[in-house]
Amino acid sequence: MPDNFKSHVVTQGVQRSPNRAMLRAVGFGDDDFTKPIVGVANSYSTITPCNMGINQLALRAEAGLRQAQAMPQVFGTITISDGISMGTEGMKYSLVSREVIADSIETACTGQSMDGVLAIGGCDKNMPGAMIAIARMNIPAIFVYGGTIKPGHYNGRDLTVVSAFEAVGQHSAGKIDDAELLEVERRACPGAGSCGGMYTANTMSSAFEALGMSLPYSSTMAAEDEEKADSTEKSATVLVAAIRQQLLPRQILTRQAFENAIAVVMAIGGSTNAVLHLLAIANAAGVELVLDDFETIRARVPVLCDLKPSGKYVATDLHRAGGIPQVMKMLLTHGLLHGDALTITGQTIAETLADIPTEPSPEQDVIRPWDQPLYAQGHLAILRGNLATEGAVAKITGIKKPQITGPARVFESEEDCLRAILDKKIQAGDILVIRYEGPKGGPGMREMLAPTSAIIGAGLGDAVGLITDGRFSGGTYGMVVGHVAPEAAVGGAIALIQEGDSITIDAPARLLQVNISEAELAQRRAQWQPPKPRYTKGVLAKYAKLVSSSSLGAVTDLNLG
Repeated sequence: MPDNFKSHVVTQGVQRSPNRAMLRAVGFGDDDFTKPIVGVANSYSTITPCNMGINQLALRAEAGLRQAQAMPQVFGTITISDGISMGTEGMKYSLVSREVIADSIETACTGQSMDGVLAIGGCDKNMPGAMIAIARMNIPAIFVYGGTIKPGHYNGRDLTVVSAFEAVGQHSAGKIDDAELLEVERRACPGAGSCGGMYTANTMSSAFEALGMSLPYSSTMAAEDEEKADSTEKSATVLVAAIRQQLLPRQILTRQAFENAIAVVMAIGGSTNAVLHLLAIANAAGVELVLDDFETIRARVPVLCDLKPSGKYVATDLHRAGGIPQVMKMLLTHGLLHGDALTITGQTIAETLADIPTEPSPEQDVIRPWDQPLYAQGHLAILRGNLATEGAVAKITGIKKPQITGPARVFESEEDCLRAILDKKIQAGDILVIRYEGPKGGPGMREMLAPTSAIIGAGLGDAVGLITDGRFSGGTYGMVVGHVAPEAAVGGAIALIQEGDSITIDAPARLLQVNISEAELAQRRAQWQPPKPRYTKGVLAKYAKLVSSSSLGAVTDLNLG
């Protein structure tokens, strides 16, 4: 065992006997003081199905660490259910929880001088929150995904939580009756696990596998399957080996690793939130990563997987088809991955993928053959223009027309916009503008799944555009543009739009603009007044003061020096 562990209460001998006495009370025996102390960051919670099965995984991790001759120390961290808080004031706390999770893991591990950490997460912000902490601390670490939910079923089709949101729009449009709406709600989420499509949780778990910080295949396993628990125990063993070798996260979280993760996100049709979270993790790791890097990689990586929200299949289908290793092997074969990037196992990406076929099985159609991609280029486009001088993020798959010009319909909140959609006040050709929902203005950058699902449910997905300085759920698709920066609360041009202004969204040209003169825009800017803060006390007020632009990952520790 190397003598450079951080904790090593043991190396202090008699001088640290009070510390040793307290450790004896939590289960240390005489022979345990020479073992590495490993944190298990346990995000178990009954708040959400995403996290309700995680405690069992924490127990398996604890057993695996003991078997590998480490001393596990289990501690809790929080979660916020995006799906349950969606469309409410509570959704403002979702992105904030990413920072709380990161801070809590850093505080526990560093405060107790742990030698390593195994973090287990389920809902969307568990993953980036944990990885931000891991990158900050730079102690040996591994991430364990709590697992995906299995699909629900109704009338011969697979259901996910997004099916319930879209059913609300269908019901409002008179396309389904009360009974069908209730049946979809009853069946959409049949058990434990994170939302089943290629939404944010499954996107980030896949990205972490591509980064090399999780074990192969672990990102698409079902929460309720035994292989998930087995993989958790194996993760514990791999972590202890990394501690012995002093294999540190920043040796893995390199520029090449982030490029690999972005390529995988594009190939699987992942969530727009991956842009925000990968920027934030890179910031914590000290890796230079900018919005335009996503556009550069998008241009050369095809969408290979036919997954919800805009496709047919769910994450468990992807797992059966070969999972993320199959997708990565195809990218590697065609020169779109850095094969020499290191993983937590000590192997390189190329070594890890050595035995994976270069093409997917012809017996499935979840993963397309290389010469028959779903789309020739990636689906997450970075748009710029006078409405987004710092950039904006658009998901451009699953839509028939990637360009639209129409009159602005301006809303100062998500609730106002949703009410207009459900009241049938939105027409084909309109461009909905939801503003003052950004990182500072919301605060918290709420996701807009309720209005976007209502648009889809009403049959307007190809006919209406939507732009916002807020975010979108991984379940969102359609002609939607989020993360518009600068945001309205700091005087970004989205704050200056007036009802009826002509707006152009042009994904192929990567353009987002309001079609008025610079002189008119300047005149409106001179008259604009910043709104009063919505919160003056508590966590949202602190977050609003500290948070950076979404174009930088909406991080809270960018310039604190």
